[in-house]
Amino acid sequence: MAPHYVVAPTDPAGHRFTVTLTVDQPHPDGQKLRLPCWIPGSYLIREFAKDIVRIEATCDGKPVRLRKVDKDTWQADPVQGPLTVTTVVYAWDLSVRTAHLDQTHGFFNGTSLFLAVVGQEDGPQRVTLLPPDDPACSGWRVATTLPRVSGVHHGFGSFEAADYDELVDHPVEMGTWTLYTFEACGVIHEFALTGMHTCDGERLCRDLKAICEHQIRFFGEPAPVDRYLFQTTVVGDGYGGLEHRASTALIAKRDDLPQRDDPPDGLTDGYRSFLGLCSHEYFHTWNVKRIKPAAFVPYDLSREAHTTLLWAFEGVTSYYDDIMILRSGCMKPSDWLELMGRAITRVRRGPGRNLQSLADSSFDAWTKFYRQNEDAPNALVSYYQKGALAALALDLTIRKETDGRVSLDDVWRTLWERNGRPLVGVPEDGIQAIAEEVSGLDLEGFFADVVRGTDDIPLAELLADFGVDLTFRPADGPADLGGRASSVPVEKLRQRGELGARVVAGGGGAKLANVYTGGAAHRAGLSAGDVVIAADGIKVTGTDLVGRLGRRVPGSVVALHAFRRDELMRFRVTLQAPREFVAVLDLSEDPAPEVAARREAWLGC
Repeated sequence: MAPHYVVAPTDPAGHRFTVTLTVDQPHPDGQKLRLPCWIPGSYLIREFAKDIVRIEATCDGKPVRLRKVDKDTWQADPVQGPLTVTTVVYAWDLSVRTAHLDQTHGFFNGTSLFLAVVGQEDGPQRVTLLPPDDPACSGWRVATTLPRVSGVHHGFGSFEAADYDELVDHPVEMGTWTLYTFEACGVIHEFALTGMHTCDGERLCRDLKAICEHQIRFFGEPAPVDRYLFQTTVVGDGYGGLEHRASTALIAKRDDLPQRDDPPDGLTDGYRSFLGLCSHEYFHTWNVKRIKPAAFVPYDLSREAHTTLLWAFEGVTSYYDDIMILRSGCMKPSDWLELMGRAITRVRRGPGRNLQSLADSSFDAWTKFYRQNEDAPNALVSYYQKGALAALALDLTIRKETDGRVSLDDVWRTLWERNGRPLVGVPEDGIQAIAEEVSGLDLEGFFADVVRGTDDIPLAELLADFGVDLTFRPADGPADLGGRASSVPVEKLRQRGELGARVVAGGGGAKLANVYTGGAAHRAGLSAGDVVIAADGIKVTGTDLVGRLGRRVPGSVVALHAFRRDELMRFRVTLQAPREFVAVLDLSEDPAPEVAARREAWLGC
């Protein structure tokens, strides 16, 4: 008999789920039970077992001793008959990675609640979801893609997964969410929206339908799922997503959702960002949920699974998420160019891009990318952000060198046919090998420089061959994200003195959140965490320090007083010339016919 889990939101006010697991045929030497310590898609050891408040076992109503073997594994004494294990799990993390329960809703990933029955993970797993008893939770429904066995659609009831891997890959949302539905290439897509909102559901469905259909047709019909679910929690300020095999869990700002009074022919910044998040997680249905590194086949959720290929699964997805919106007709070319300019700006801002390679960034995600400190910009590069630029460069390189006969699209469709449909893990050298095979090109130099090296990617030259101009300028202020022309002339920006640090308000002054290696602040001895309170004897704050220093020309010497811990210190800072890392992309005017055709084939619009 399959392991059977019964999940009950027993104490919404106290944020506790109770999970009762019945193992009909426990191991004769004593059954081992293990909770995962990480969740696929988020590469950090999260120690979900820390949220288990209570755990106990019985057999025929009699207590059975559970001995803890390690941080997330228990072993029961041998028993004759079915073993019942009851856990109480604290669920108060409002994120897409764990579990959250109160009197407004309940959400969980299986990795937070379901103890794996060691030795029985490869067989069927049954789940029964019970409604809460709390009167404040009346009217709750269930949104999940777990295969249903009993109960009405969206009702509580019983479900069954083919194995443990599938069991923990279908998150559950319960509450009084709003439901929107649309069909894409014959597949029903549901959008469950939890939280207070005034979303224009009609526009949301229209745009997502176009994006999802474009992605399905990109890889080829039929879609790899029978139905798909967007689970979205609406908050005042938040952003995030996590992919699953037939669904995604999202967190979004209330103001980022489409509103009925939004411009009908354009995208607000917030809605554009939200569509990008949806598109990103939906693309993962193919890229990482089915096309995945060999290190993930199968997942070992008890320890890290190192791979140098995260750039190809997160970075390539980050490249395609927005370009899919463009190609589907839901975004204007100017929007896409601005977003790509912002991506380039984020990468070029940090000195760490010339210290850590994409391959190393991928491999070290477990210990560095997900554990960033104040020195991260100097030491790390994001496999998401630079990975997207690598994908852009690889796409343009292949298109240019093959006269448009082959593109990165063809490479990823080949990966889908060979490594996605039959689920064969991609070896560590597999991306380069398939890219070379499909394109017929020798790409060793590209991968050595862009993936395994640390030099800046020569994007300007590549983009010029496709009728796009890339220029760089200094930032016009701390809030400058890039992608747009500045209202301040570039020559004037170049005359502003710069501190070489990221400044935020805090501690009663201007707090240095990051100090960039080799910059003016670094050379003067300032450190991240220092709170500057005066410049040349005049009080400063986090909102005016950058502007005040910007009135000085590069080379000016400024006396700064700052607190480090509780000690007042004085620094003489020689202001540097502003770094020109802010990227702006524009369509070239009057490109040659062949360049215009190349650009149109690439952007698909």
